[in-house]
Amino acid sequence: MAVSPHAFPPRKRRPSAGAFVSPKLADINLVKSLLSLSQEISSFKPFQCLLKRNSVSSINKSKLLSILFDELIENPASVFFSPSTLLCFEEMYIVLQRIKTLLEDCSNGSKMWMLMQIQVLSNNFHELTLELSTLLDIFPFKEIELSQDVEELVVLVRKQCGKSKPVVDPGDVFLRREVLTMLDRIEKEIVPDQLKLKKVMEDLGLRDGSSCREEIESLQDEIQNQVDEKSKSDIVSLIGLVRYANCVLFGSSTASKPDHRRQKSTSDLTIPADFRCPITLELMRDPVVVATGQTYDRKSINLWIESGHSTCPKTGQTLIHTNLIPNRALRNLITMWCREQGIPFETVGNNEKVNSVKGTKAAFEATKMTVSFLVNKLSGSQTMEAANGVVYELRALSKTDSDSRACIAEAGAIPILVRYLGSSVGLEHPNLQVNAVTTILNLSILEANKTRIVETDGALNGVIEVLRSGATWEAKGNAAATIFSLSGIHGYRKGLGRKTRVIKGLLDLAKDGPTSSQKDALLAILNLAGDRETVGRLVEGGVIQMVSGVIDELPEEAVAILEAVTRRGGLAAIAAAFNIIKKLGVILREGSDNARESASATLVTMCRKGGPEMVAELAVIPGIERIIWEVMGGGTARGRRKAATLLRILRRWAAGLDLDTNNVVDSSNMITMTVGTSRTILQA
Repeated sequence: MAVSPHAFPPRKRRPSAGAFVSPKLADINLVKSLLSLSQEISSFKPFQCLLKRNSVSSINKSKLLSILFDELIENPASVFFSPSTLLCFEEMYIVLQRIKTLLEDCSNGSKMWMLMQIQVLSNNFHELTLELSTLLDIFPFKEIELSQDVEELVVLVRKQCGKSKPVVDPGDVFLRREVLTMLDRIEKEIVPDQLKLKKVMEDLGLRDGSSCREEIESLQDEIQNQVDEKSKSDIVSLIGLVRYANCVLFGSSTASKPDHRRQKSTSDLTIPADFRCPITLELMRDPVVVATGQTYDRKSINLWIESGHSTCPKTGQTLIHTNLIPNRALRNLITMWCREQGIPFETVGNNEKVNSVKGTKAAFEATKMTVSFLVNKLSGSQTMEAANGVVYELRALSKTDSDSRACIAEAGAIPILVRYLGSSVGLEHPNLQVNAVTTILNLSILEANKTRIVETDGALNGVIEVLRSGATWEAKGNAAATIFSLSGIHGYRKGLGRKTRVIKGLLDLAKDGPTSSQKDALLAILNLAGDRETVGRLVEGGVIQMVSGVIDELPEEAVAILEAVTRRGGLAAIAAAFNIIKKLGVILREGSDNARESASATLVTMCRKGGPEMVAELAVIPGIERIIWEVMGGGTARGRRKAATLLRILRRWAAGLDLDTNNVVDSSNMITMTVGTSRTILQA
């Protein structure tokens, strides 16, 4: 049986010769595999730019060899090979497989990087041709009966291979020199000539925005295939050049298309608790371990640290260092789970691929030139459609790295973006409003930009207006995410918490929005709940009622907020949370480890501060002691400790002993009266 071509999955880079092994098949099946492989190579289209002659030569030789293999299959009597002949064909199979992989690599990879490696790749084609020539030199014509025409074809291929020399098209050499010259001039802060830039892009087949974006993605992938830092840095420079060319030559080609990248493909799935980031509660894409041993998604913990925090978000312990160690075992488990669920998964996002590499002067200057071009263009935009195209490009650029975010803010983009946050813009041009607020969200990731946004006249009010009356749920969700980002700084958190419009906007979005927007709002509320003064306003605004409404759909987020609010909210929060006790009991029984931990901690706080009425409400839940024992037997360490405390409180109450209130409550009569009033309202 012939080896299926699908036995060799697509590769991002060409493997070494040792990566291929002989298929070890019987005579006829080996020939069938050779025929299939040669036909597959023959089906390749010659390269349209770069290495044209190399690709044409390899494809044509494979076509001629397929005629040989086809004749052998039609004449089965001739395919009982001697060991030496069998070895020759096995080696030929390996060489053809390597030719196929090299063609695939060049077809699917980055054109810019291919140009930089043009001599190396040409040598690779030549080496494979020489290996094929050697095998044809020892081809056993006497042992195998071939027709005269086919034998002449084999001899022809052998002669062609023997005369082969490394070939690099002079046009490719010139094009490479042009690109290197451009990079050198950019490094010296000289803006590239637009006509020359366009000619270079066209010669590489990059003739529109779509092909440029694909090229950038290919370059970002190629970074992962390199081992030396210089090659990685060179690729970063090329990314900067292509990104600049894309903006200058093809800037607004996709601006009218809405961006749905913030929608989660896993939103309808129950994600295992261990696969969720403790900060965002989303599926981790790049899990890393911090100094305390806790695992977070790299993007989330980086944002936490960049926001000025020096503690572990989950344990509260001070981080003795900020090194992030990849949790490869967990990443592999997440990848396997995603594959089983049939959902897409990338272990590391494109931004992190570039951010992990040291930047270059050329890349930085290219970014500055790109930003300057876009901001100047936005300043002079005459129509909303034109402005939308530029803002879309700024949005995309602001996602890439810290340098881009710094350059955009320093170029004065924030005051201009504020123009497009208003409700009137949202009504007429909803995509423009989404692009503008999302750009500000991306900029806010950088610590210095938080201050710029807050201090820019109208920026914060514009974001709040989008949160309250944005034209789309995406706009509102991204405004909520911006509030979350800005509230990472303690001083801004207090200021935001004092704004009634922020509190109401977040609570309304958490109650009424779609799942992705709800999560953005809940995370912002959780951040604001870190301030005791703000918690009082949240309670007055109805945060407990909101939590009660969403706790069934988003238990982890809701219970985390409830824990924070009851811990800092005083008697009013405890009284308002009375009717949620039974729901917390359900989470103790059925929730994830993180949700059970928060539920246990919340119930401990409520029982200690709320007095006997609270404990009595918990005690009537069927099987509550068994449920608490189950929490004590598994889950997180903190969850087990809180469950043990909760069990002790229940047993002291059942024995008629005073509760372990830690002197938090001074007036049990007042608490009983307040809780009783809440119960009366519930019964009504």
